[in-house]
Amino acid sequence: MLRKILLLFGLCVLASLPARAQDEKFELFGGYSYMRFHSSPSINLNGWEASGQYKFNDWLGGVADFDGHYGSGASTHTFLFGPQISYPASVSPFAHLLLGGAHFSANGFGNSSFSMALGGGIDATMANDVFHWRIFQADYLLTQFHGGSQNNLRLSTGILFRF
Repeated sequence: MLRKILLLFGLCVLASLPARAQDEKFELFGGYSYMRFHSSPSINLNGWEASGQYKFNDWLGGVADFDGHYGSGASTHTFLFGPQISYPASVSPFAHLLLGGAHFSANGFGNSSFSMALGGGIDATMANDVFHWRIFQADYLLTQFHGGSQNNLRLSTGILFRF
């Protein structure tokens, strides 16, 4: 399945190459993030999320996403990469599928695993075309620590810079 997803992403990149020379755009996002981490017992974690996107054209980009969540003697960090589609407008919805890894630490012990985020959100233009507000981003965040799967919820909001 991972090969099929990567192949689909590669084909989308190749299809957008002619548009690349006409319209190079970058996005940087940073903000607050909340995670409901479903372990035994489930815990609420607060932290940050940062991402960068290179837009191949108006509607397709490649994203690198990083986060850190902390609380109750535990912490998680993820590093995720993948395609994002968006509708270019002053209020712009987007959706993404990101794959990568995660690291969980609690009580002095750590573990790393595969991770996947499937979700999206809405960005809105603020004062000009440079500053935007990510009103919300909601992700289903899968992790696989200690031989089992955790079906987590990640919610984020913050400032987006486009240039």
